[in-house]
Amino acid sequence: MSETPAPEVAVHQLDQATHDGGNGCIDVLSPPPGTDPEDCLHVALHVHGAASVRRGGASTVLAPGDLLIGTTPHPAGLLQDSECRMLRFRVPCFYLGVRHDDVRRAGGLLARGNEGIGSLASQFLRTLAAQARAHRARPGNHLARSVSDIVAILVTELLDRENPEHPTGAAELLSRIRAHIEENLADPDLSPESIARSQHISVRYLHKLFQQDGTTVGQWVRRRRLDACRRELERPSRRQSSVSAVAHRWGFVSHSHFSRAFREAFGVSPREWQAYATRTEGHNPAS
Repeated sequence: MSETPAPEVAVHQLDQATHDGGNGCIDVLSPPPGTDPEDCLHVALHVHGAASVRRGGASTVLAPGDLLIGTTPHPAGLLQDSECRMLRFRVPCFYLGVRHDDVRRAGGLLARGNEGIGSLASQFLRTLAAQARAHRARPGNHLARSVSDIVAILVTELLDRENPEHPTGAAELLSRIRAHIEENLADPDLSPESIARSQHISVRYLHKLFQQDGTTVGQWVRRRRLDACRRELERPSRRQSSVSAVAHRWGFVSHSHFSRAFREAFGVSPREWQAYATRTEGHNPAS
């Protein structure tokens, strides 16, 4: 039995595939049915060689492990020498809970690979690339979903930093509000009034904070609940749970309302998504 290549070997193989004419891009997860396959984010992980990225009139030198996140396969403003090597990944926005246009308007995102969530994302992406090359197929389902969750957290954090509409104090408050919402998603009584009361602010100011962020309180809560339901419906340990039970557990009182909202958000019904997750569990197609 052949040994599993070390990450460094896998990196070299992926780079060679790119040199030999392959696109060198790893699909972290397949786009689910009913979604636009082009609605995805591209992540470039710098491996070695000289590279820099120019954004907002300033040039930033990249270090190994740094990540560039954008809406096109080739990061805007990227300059690299002939020895530069990068690993490239593609993640459907469906799994990230972020809007394609938000990243596009920001002109792409840069995350340092030696600090915070960027460091964790960089390590997981390297592991995923090594696994993908070792098996010559799409990475394992559990690892891929973990990677998409980490990238989702990273992108949300980077977009918060990029948003110039929020003064520092307002951004920190919005971050605390979102944390409160996450902690209380399953509470069916979660409402703008209860959220505002928890932060000692007026409901009017709460709505203003979310409006500046391009959404509403209700839309944010609903989307986070739908994301939680989607993740739970795809878990093998929850496959025996009824759709109604999962919806109720995450604060949806009406089953019909939940089903409509789920289809509007993801393009498929909750039952169709559960069936899709069951079919693809543990399946690593080669292409």
